[in-house]
Amino acid sequence: MILIGLTGNIATGKSYVAQVLHELGAHIIDADRVARDVVEPGTPTLVAIAQHFGPGVLQPNGALNRKALGQIVFSDKAKRLQLEEIMQPAIRAELTARLDAIPKNTVGVLEAIRLIEGGWHKRCTQTWVTHCPPETQIARLMQHRGLTEAEARARVTAQNPQADKLALADVAIDTSGTLEETQVQVVRAWEGLN
Repeated sequence: MILIGLTGNIATGKSYVAQVLHELGAHIIDADRVARDVVEPGTPTLVAIAQHFGPGVLQPNGALNRKALGQIVFSDKAKRLQLEEIMQPAIRAELTARLDAIPKNTVGVLEAIRLIEGGWHKRCTQTWVTHCPPETQIARLMQHRGLTEAEARARVTAQNPQADKLALADVAIDTSGTLEETQVQVVRAWEGLN
């Protein structure tokens, strides 16, 4: 199996690139989806988060209040690291199970914002990195997630510099242009796999 590690900072177009790869026939594993799955109501991970950060991170129905938790962890690096320590074991176990289930003789894609930081790129055949200017990231976060400029900027600056990921890229995809321009880059890189 060819395994593409797809990464890039927040709002740099990873999901769109994954969508194009899926349309080309790749099996997609979305680490963000896995991270949401491991904090479903009643899971041990969600219980641990609520115990650590307080009941204010839960909605009345017992689901995670992502906005409340985001306000806590995106403004405080120590708290963000504490959250990662709680979540990473469950995420790692679930990602491993899903990767192991990808059929052989296919192309798999692990879409993960922390692909490199988590060491997952070492398991991949190639590392693909999406990138765009920080102001584009901020505008996308404001438009698509309804964040204020300050909230969006905090999320962008909370991450490692894009240059760190780009330094390890086998394929760099500039997503600052149109969707069509991004798609052309993805198809070109896909064709280069064979």
